[in-house]
Amino acid sequence: MTRTLKCHVGIGAAVEGEALVANDNFSARYDLDRLKGVFSRPQHALCGQSYVDKILVLNTAKGGVATAWMLHEMKSRDMAPLAILFNRTNTILAQGAALASITMCDRFDDGDVTTLIKSGDRLRVDPIAGLVDIL
Repeated sequence: MTRTLKCHVGIGAAVEGEALVANDNFSARYDLDRLKGVFSRPQHALCGQSYVDKILVLNTAKGGVATAWMLHEMKSRDMAPLAILFNRTNTILAQGAALASITMCDRFDDGDVTTLIKSGDRLRVDPIAGLVDIL
């Protein structure tokens, strides 16, 4: 049975993939080993796990301009997440996602997205419609 979550209209193309979820924040600059494609900050809830081609589901974005342009750099090397879903993001990371053509949504009507979605769930994200289907 599919469950549909409503969110703010997002950025990017519709995608489908596997969720990787943590009630943690996100910085492409400080949390990731962008060469190996894994979360690398020891204190991060997803440390050691690959983010490549996953739909990341996290609490909020942190960091500034550097974390935004790093999304573009990761995408150019095919080492980027498929999409990123946040409870709330910031405008700088949203701009980075747009530049990198990475799908991004936030502000879910149903509550905390890190508790609504579980790692391993199959998701369909339609950012233009503001919908995320848990398949």
